[in-house]
Amino acid sequence: MNANADPNRASSAILTIPNLLSFLRILMIPVFFVLIVHEGTELAGLVLVVVVMATDWVDGYVARRTNSVSELGKLLDPVSDRLAIAALLIALLIRGAIPLWAALLIIVRDVAVLVVGLALLGTQGRRIDVRWVGKVGTFTLMATVPLIAWGSFDLPFAETATAIGWIFFPVGIAEYYAATWMYIGDMRAMLRAAA
Repeated sequence: MNANADPNRASSAILTIPNLLSFLRILMIPVFFVLIVHEGTELAGLVLVVVVMATDWVDGYVARRTNSVSELGKLLDPVSDRLAIAALLIALLIRGAIPLWAALLIIVRDVAVLVVGLALLGTQGRRIDVRWVGKVGTFTLMATVPLIAWGSFDLPFAETATAIGWIFFPVGIAEYYAATWMYIGDMRAMLRAAA
């Protein structure tokens, strides 16, 4: 956010373009879920996942460029990311397009961070800011998981997609858990400050 922007106005803003993009992303989740689960429409589902993933970066860029960063947006953006990733992984598990262990590495971490984050918001009235490495990890996983699925569905260039997906999947997991370690430090600092 620009230092010259009015923080009160920004924090109370709800109907902003970035927030609308986040809401749109949430509305697209059941659509791509159904497309992936339904046999024969996997390609359309994965393409929609890529569109949803792209809006995640667009809304952040627009928010910063237009000084429309809001408290709702800071909460809505990571929550919509977690919901999108969880829905994608559940759909792929239903279709047998990703191993259970790989999905659990992401889902268990996301649930833990989301529950602890919401608990802190409820008890302390504060939230933990998303770390840059967490955003990069989210991007990496939202790119590699569809590539792995692409290969599992035997779509064009399946072998290449599978290879790229599995090469970069551990990178995304490492970034994801590095961010988690940082969030643990942030939580401890917040609780110490409250005490």
